[in-house]
Amino acid sequence: MYIITRKRLLEFGDKHSGAISALEDWYRTAKHNDFTTFSELRETFAGVDQVGRLMVFNIGDNKARLIAYVVYRKKRIYIRHVLTHKEYDKGKWKEEA
Repeated sequence: MYIITRKRLLEFGDKHSGAISALEDWYRTAKHNDFTTFSELRETFAGVDQVGRLMVFNIGDNKARLIAYVVYRKKRIYIRHVLTHKEYDKGKWKEEA
């Protein structure tokens, strides 16, 4: 998959160093797979949920939540947000779902 934009991962990692390793693992795994369905995505990322048209990934034993829009036919993952649980619980991201 082609990941757009990795910059959000790096920015979150700069602020939350404890999540860097988990974010890097997620990035490598997503990049080296070509998912065609949500079922395939979930086989690889057991902690992913679909909320509306967005995917919510649990990162690093719930250290963070990565919210992305996946276009399977184009092999693209658009990272919309990387949030702490406190930010995630506020729910502002749901406006995009």
